[in-house]
Amino acid sequence: MTGIICAMEIELEKILLVTENKEETVISGKKYIKGSICGKNIVASVSGVGKVNAAICAQSMILRFSPNIIINSGVAGGLSDTIATTDIVIADKVVQHDIDMTPVGKNPGYIIGLDTVEIKCDKKITDALCRSVKKLGIHYETGTIASGDQFINGGEKVKYIKTVFNASATEMEGAAIGQVCALNNVPFCVLRSISDKADSVSHIDNQTFEKIASENSAGAIIGFIEDYAQ
Repeated sequence: MTGIICAMEIELEKILLVTENKEETVISGKKYIKGSICGKNIVASVSGVGKVNAAICAQSMILRFSPNIIINSGVAGGLSDTIATTDIVIADKVVQHDIDMTPVGKNPGYIIGLDTVEIKCDKKITDALCRSVKKLGIHYETGTIASGDQFINGGEKVKYIKTVFNASATEMEGAAIGQVCALNNVPFCVLRSISDKADSVSHIDNQTFEKIASENSAGAIIGFIEDYAQ
């Protein structure tokens, strides 16, 4: 079974449209939709925005539905110079840019418990998602996706995330889901379509491109399930 987590309903809409045999369960105020796409079993949920919401959603999904893999899908702010709005970034690793343990001698983003900064995505899932996106004809790249409880809107924070973490995109949930998956030994990956460039006009571009970007990311997930999911 493939688990799919999106932060917002708009990011999951297209996936649910092609989901058959839907059954709904509510856990901790979050809806989980169990069903199938092309005969492949899935469970999908809208976590809500932010790392805490995402972590709650991922842990509940694992405990209740035992998915073989989890994919976090949706939109993000682009940081790479070679990525434009509506393009896609597929994570090979995720980081949490808003964790700061430097006063006690740890590197920026260091996660106590996992004892690492970077959480590696499952290479098989990453590679399969790349093939799915390539089949759609959408420009993409793989790289680091940085998560934090902030909507990035330019300034020094953008420079910090790019310089310290060499991130290709930034959003608010993926690395929290990655942390939960790592602790539970569940293979995961994060795929995000770019709705803005995390710059001073990101709040405007996000509203303009959010729907197209959401549909692009959802299309890639559907293609992955059809061709590669078990």
